[in-house]
Parts: sequence; structure tokens; C-alpha cells
Amino acid sequence: MISRRALIIGAGGLGVAGCDRLNESERFRSVLRSAEGLNMRAQRLVMARDALAREYSAADISPVFRPNGTIMPSTPEYQGLAAGRFADWRLTVDGLVRRPLSLSLGQVQRLPRRTQITRHDCVEGWSAIGKWTGAVLGPILDAAGLRDEARYIVFHCMDRFGPRPYYESIDLIDAFHPQTILAYALNDQVLPVANGAPLRLRVERQLGYKHAKYLHRIEARATLTDLYGGRGGLWEDTTDYEWYAGI
Repeated sequence: MISRRALIIGAGGLGVAGCDRLNESERFRSVLRSAEGLNMRAQRLVMARDALAREYSAADISPVFRPNGTIMPSTPEYQGLAAGRFADWRLTVDGLVRRPLSLSLGQVQRLPRRTQITRHDCVEGWSAIGKWTGAVLGPILDAAGLRDEARYIVFHCMDRFGPRPYYESIDLIDAFHPQTILAYALNDQVLPVANGAPLRLRVERQLGYKHAKYLHRIEARATLTDLYGGRGGLWEDTTDYEWYAGI
């Protein structure tokens, strides 16, 4: 099976050959979208649900973990929270849950945690290795008590792209994966604003755009079709990025 990393390199070569013209074709975009389900089914077939992404040693950590996308949300709400070192920030866990949660950063930091050194692969073609520490997502969802109809976990963020906030989503298989964490530290330091402070998602078996930054709300949902553009994430709604970005 062709790896996602190889496919990214191939897509970069396609751009030289006239990818812009192809992207203007609805037929071509529909082909890309139809391949997404095949990619997810193939990966789920050959990989155990709890198979771990590769972890590295401290010697492999990149000298600089490159930030990408937003590096400082422009909203007054976020900038006020950042100025106060996120003392007033709260993480809301709601939607299809029996026990909605509202957690301070200190409370999140006292939850069951995991530290992992992993490689971040960006759809743009670059990668970096970093050491992440954060709360394991699964126990948080267990504490909130997912309702039977919950199928997806949506991550709402404090950075905005025009009128729309950034958001991402994953299914319950990835939500309960042992390496899926809400990171508040990078390389043994408090998570920098440029890398998503105070809290960002790490879903290590998927490409970088799924790793939502500047989290403030986690929502359990039965469907994604009635949320924003209906494809489960900002880039999925506005470009032809796949919802399932497994690597």
C-alpha cells in the first residue's frame, strides 16, 4: 500500500504539472473525496485500533518545532486570556454527554497524562519531532459520559479564519487511542502560544492539520453534516483536504 507520506510527495510533483487546473474540476475533486473512504478502510483493516505511531528518543527531537497556521489568535478574548496566562481559560466538554465538564488548565494538568516523542507530518511536506505532554483524551470523555448516539468528537478552537473559527473532528476510534492527548507542554516547557497554548490536540496517527490548536471546547456529536460546511474541519470544508488524514 502506498504510504500517505509518499502520496504527499507525489502530490507536490503534481502541482508542478498543473494541479491548479485539476483543482478547478469538480469531477477531479469528487475523485479525491471518494478515495478518502478507501484510505480509511484500508488503514483500519491493516492496523490494530490501538497500534502506536512511532515514538522517538530525546536525541531525535528537532532543534526548533516549527509553528504553522495561526501563531497568535487575533480575537480580544484569546489575547486577554493569554495576557493572564490562561488563569481564566476553561475547557468545556459538552454535546452528547451525560455529565458536561468545565475544566481549568490546572485541572487538565492534574488528569491522567502521557508524554510521547513523535513526528509531526504537515500536508505541506515538512516534518518535525517534538516531545509532547498532555492529558489523555479517553479518560476525559469517560468522565463526561458519552451518550450512546455519540459518533464523533469535535474540537472547537479560539483562532478564526474570517468569520469561521478553526475546528477539527475525529471518530471514537482515534479519540480513545492511547496516543491521542490534549497537550499543554512541548519539549518539557509550557506550550508556546505559536504552537497552540494553552491546549492543543495531538492525534499522532494523522497529518498535522488534524492537530487542532487553541482548544476551548470539545463537543460529542452524532453527525458532522450539520456543522459549518459539513465535512468535519475547516480545511476539509474549504479545500479538498481529507477528513480522515491517517498516515
